[in-house]
Amino acid sequence: MRWWKIVGLAGVAGVAATGAVVVRAERRRRSYTPEEIRARLRARLEEIEETSATGSGTDGHSGAAEA
Repeated sequence: MRWWKIVGLAGVAGVAATGAVVVRAERRRRSYTPEEIRARLRARLEEIEETSATGSGTDGHSGAAEA
């Protein structure tokens, strides 16, 4: 029965480590100012637009059904 205790302690340690990682990520996410978030989103949008403008295999349509 001693190995059950070891498995249980390992599980508790895993949960604690996962919680620490989640808290760290949340702190990092909340440390951005609204201006920084907007700038990052705009940069990502520009990157996506550049990728699609260079011809990623699409025919120029947005995918919407034509009437």
